[in-house]
Amino acid sequence: MEEKKFSVINQPVRKKDAMALLCGKPVFTDDVVPSDCLIVKVLHSPHAHALIEEINTDIAMKVPGIEVIYTYKDVPGKRFTMAGQTYPEASPYDRLILDQRVRFVGDAVAIVAGWTEKAVNKALKLIKVKYQVLEPVLDFHKAKDSDILVHPEESWQALCDVGADNKRNLCASGVDESGDLAAVMDDCDIVLEHTYHTKANQQAMMETFRTYTCMDTYGRLHVISSTQIVFHVRRILANALGIPKSKIRVTKPRIGGGFGAKQSCVTEVFPAFVTWKTGKAAKLIYTRQESQTAGSPRHEMEMHVKIGAMQDGTIRAIDLYTLSNTGAYGEHGPTTVGLSGHKSIPLYNGNLEAFRFRYDVVYTNVQAAGAYRGYGATQGIFAVESMVNELADRLNMDPAAIREKNMVREGQIAAAYYNEPMNACALDRCVARAKELSGWDEKPLAQDMGNGKIRAKGIAMAMQGSGISGMDVGSATIKLNDDGFYALSIGAADMGTGCDTTLAQIAAECLDCSVDNIIVYGADSDTSPYDSGSYASSTTYVTGKAVEKACAELREHMAVIASQMMECSGEDLIFTSDAICMADGSRQVSLSEVAARSMNGNTEAVQVTVTHSSPVSPPPFMAGIVELEVDKETGKVELLDYVAVVDCGTPINSNLVRVQTEGGLVQGIGMALYEDVTYSKKGKIAEDSFMQYKIPTRQDICPLRVEFESSYENTGPFGAKSVGEIVINTPAPAIAHAIYNATGVWHRELPITPEKVLMGILSCEGEK
Repeated sequence: MEEKKFSVINQPVRKKDAMALLCGKPVFTDDVVPSDCLIVKVLHSPHAHALIEEINTDIAMKVPGIEVIYTYKDVPGKRFTMAGQTYPEASPYDRLILDQRVRFVGDAVAIVAGWTEKAVNKALKLIKVKYQVLEPVLDFHKAKDSDILVHPEESWQALCDVGADNKRNLCASGVDESGDLAAVMDDCDIVLEHTYHTKANQQAMMETFRTYTCMDTYGRLHVISSTQIVFHVRRILANALGIPKSKIRVTKPRIGGGFGAKQSCVTEVFPAFVTWKTGKAAKLIYTRQESQTAGSPRHEMEMHVKIGAMQDGTIRAIDLYTLSNTGAYGEHGPTTVGLSGHKSIPLYNGNLEAFRFRYDVVYTNVQAAGAYRGYGATQGIFAVESMVNELADRLNMDPAAIREKNMVREGQIAAAYYNEPMNACALDRCVARAKELSGWDEKPLAQDMGNGKIRAKGIAMAMQGSGISGMDVGSATIKLNDDGFYALSIGAADMGTGCDTTLAQIAAECLDCSVDNIIVYGADSDTSPYDSGSYASSTTYVTGKAVEKACAELREHMAVIASQMMECSGEDLIFTSDAICMADGSRQVSLSEVAARSMNGNTEAVQVTVTHSSPVSPPPFMAGIVELEVDKETGKVELLDYVAVVDCGTPINSNLVRVQTEGGLVQGIGMALYEDVTYSKKGKIAEDSFMQYKIPTRQDICPLRVEFESSYENTGPFGAKSVGEIVINTPAPAIAHAIYNATGVWHRELPITPEKVLMGILSCEGEK
């Protein structure tokens, strides 16, 4: 690892908006928008699959205060996608703002806008809809080539070749392979195969989906929304409304959590349509129930894993088939599935001779899926890591040792990871440090504590990516202002992760100044430089590099002005926190003086915009070890300790990467133990509130011990890689492993509830 000394990087700098949040200042969407606007709500379908035969809004329109009601007859007929992705989007164009065919319980049937919430709620109940109820396809195992088509329409369109075919209920399909899989498998001493299943978890962010829209002074649609993707929202709304992008401006205030949910345009199209048609300001705020039933949860996936190995634990071949359930619409369906294989199989690159990764993404009549932290890697890593733990058990081998024998290492080329070189990889050190912190070698896999309690441990590794290679774009504009302070303008969206602060730290390190000397403006499609958005773990790595490059260029321009002022060569100058000095120390000019000169008879630019994209996506790595206790009489699982060691390159902000890691671990623990999604026979979600959909609280979480074993990634800003998504990926397989060690039962479907644990114990005892 290349050693670097920093003054601002890897420091626990306080978030720039910390005091505003702490003091309860108005910073979120509903805080900053006017209250005198139309209240918009959506009438949702009660059926999983139906055609609207008749819809009568006459009585509803007579409710005092109702302004307009729109149905499928009133909206444009051109299809689009709500997925926030770079154009041309991999996700099919399969949506209308309102459609005559409804495809899941919760699908949009009508838009109601009125001047009070009471009036709108009353009108919603008075809309009369006659449905032709159709048979739905609810089981994603039966969706492919079913006689029931979710999207039979001829206007369905796939812009990219992702193996999509709406007449087969396929949103995507494909295969990637290397080596002679059959021959290698035949030559292995042991071949294991099992199937693993993960549910459609909800992001459960504190701030629900919400959008405000109005017409500005120039007759343009201004959208203020809690979104991660201001530039993509502009394109999506232009497609949906059938208007030029030049007529739309999108800005975002502070986001109260996104975790990928707000990488889709869940609410934006509805108030935007109202405002564009009426010219009046409008606001839509989803309830928690709507966010749970008409949002954009994680893709349900089933993964069949086959692994071939030798008696000494050498893993030679991996075969993975993923069946992904995109639900009623294809948002992020073709892209999430790829990560289930490309971010799991490469973990075992060390001795891998052959692999095959096949996948199908199918349409069904359930809530449409979307992006969620981990973006498919979480599901795939649960399956592959669980399989490796099962292999270690079958071989009577230490599960940490089998990883040390087979893990990807620095300097290797990972065939299953797009043939990218692993130039910065500290996974071996992550595993070693996690073992040391947890006392792995000193403790048995399981021990009887008496009183029906079994204490056990489990382990898992993970990897992710840093942006989408060759696609994601990050840009930064840095400007020198009066008094020598800097303004940094970005298009990335801070959604609570602290990227405004992180990017300011990168700028401050480049410009040899305090972070307080950098003001940050973000996420306005009119004024920010183009940025793909805050997703795919791209902000620090991609946009951060743009900031680094922009600051370096600005320094050159400032040096020209300073050299003119001091009548010296620009090459002989040194930057300090508030001045530019000659190398020999004989003269200096303050940044304030340079700023003043730049505004008087100057032709040298002191505002620089740089755009950056990376041809590679260097993976961050992680090791996680959990210790827990299982009560054999009740099936209750109590977490005792979780050790996480992360390689994210150079941590830019030591506090923020730690809380990012802790937050991701909590979400991973929730996925493993608590968060369940079940459907009735008619396709209705049972867990439509936090009373039913259980997420972990502080009382459910054990001590989380987080450390970093950093590598140095030369293509990242100051050696940084990403950290946002990698941190959710280890809890599920590690916890499943520990529960097996405690009970002797493998749980291959999440969540692993006390009922499942107890029934597994009883079943195991019944077989003896």
